[in-house]
Amino acid sequence: MRVGGLAVKSTVRTAASLAALALTGTLLAGCAPSTSGGGPQKDEKSGTVRVWLFREVGNKPKEDVVRRVVRKFEKRHDDVRVDVQYIPVDSRAEKIKGAFNDPASAPDLIEYGNTDTAGYVEDGGLADVSAEFADWPEAREVDPTARKSVTVGGKVYGAPFFVGVRALYYRTDVFRDLGIEPPRTLDEVAAAARRIRAERPGMYGIAVGGAYTYGALPFIWAHGGELATKKDGTLRAAVDSARARRGIAAYTRLFGDDNCPAAKCAEMSGNDNVEAFAAGKAGMVVAGDFNRRAMEDGRVDGDYDVVPLPGTERGSIAPAFAGGNNIGVLKSSSHRTLAVELMRELAGKATQRQLFDAMGFLPTFTDTREQAAREEPFVEPFVETLDAGTEFVPATPAWAEIDASLVLPTMFQKIAGKKSGVDGAAGEAARKMDEAFAE
Repeated sequence: MRVGGLAVKSTVRTAASLAALALTGTLLAGCAPSTSGGGPQKDEKSGTVRVWLFREVGNKPKEDVVRRVVRKFEKRHDDVRVDVQYIPVDSRAEKIKGAFNDPASAPDLIEYGNTDTAGYVEDGGLADVSAEFADWPEAREVDPTARKSVTVGGKVYGAPFFVGVRALYYRTDVFRDLGIEPPRTLDEVAAAARRIRAERPGMYGIAVGGAYTYGALPFIWAHGGELATKKDGTLRAAVDSARARRGIAAYTRLFGDDNCPAAKCAEMSGNDNVEAFAAGKAGMVVAGDFNRRAMEDGRVDGDYDVVPLPGTERGSIAPAFAGGNNIGVLKSSSHRTLAVELMRELAGKATQRQLFDAMGFLPTFTDTREQAAREEPFVEPFVETLDAGTEFVPATPAWAEIDASLVLPTMFQKIAGKKSGVDGAAGEAARKMDEAFAE
């Protein structure tokens, strides 16, 4: 799924957490699975500890870091073997739902997106590790916003793994050749995209995706729109408000032959966008700090730079989704003690620093992140984005259903494919969101 002396300070304005991302598709809300009643009957100190982590674009560096952690863990525990599997991010919903419903085949530890927390807790899949988290010395340095990402109802259900926000990657060689300056407003982003497409018809000006929810949301927020509002404790969809519709229109106007043809781009996800840019097929892309390795391993290495995605006015920054991933112990685990220990190792300072060096994942520990920011100028635009203020999705288990049902991607795709206008598609999305909120 990266954000100078730079002080790394998040000003997230919502009760949520920091990732990845580029994360779509989450656990379907519904009947509580079998793991919701009671916990495991035993806490084995030997055997196989199973771990599911997300497969990233360019996953090998992540695998190398995890392999070193696992090797040390196994050396400390002679009778323990750790089995790590990497699962696709986009299709994790059903796989993890299946694990919650079938403890016999479930892992002991999972990596999960911060948008998943409330839904997974609601469905009884995650173990309450509040006591173990409180006793973990390193937890005292966890970013307060990251701590919220694992907290539901005052209880802790995992450890923050990394924080991520998205910014604007652009091709320095293409911009130089065409005499284009880095855009300072969203309108300038659109103008630069169309100029690139006109001059380089084999490229997308800016890669966009109808299935790239977290790349699209900054356009809504930059125009003053919201996903939902709460009144008297009740959430109501707001994607059909006038300001939200202006942001939706700004994003969906980027789908077309003059930038990113809808026939192809309407189906593209966040990973598809990253891969297109890394392969040299796009002049710009909204991507995360966590996508740096994919760029460096691609054809654009040495020919790109990053700036905050601008807002509607010069000098402003479009609010980014406060992304990030966590690691949690499943309630069904029969190796709770070992799983908690391994969770701390995987989410600890040493591992987070190694993942920053290998993948560009921003640490969730304030001191570790400040050190990384001082040593690596690349993170500056992501830190600026964090400091400018980020946003989050509605903090409710209902978001799992909304996300997994592809309510927002369907809205973007209908507009991009000219199957519906902005007003109609936004109204339909709002109705579906309200139905989920009411359940």
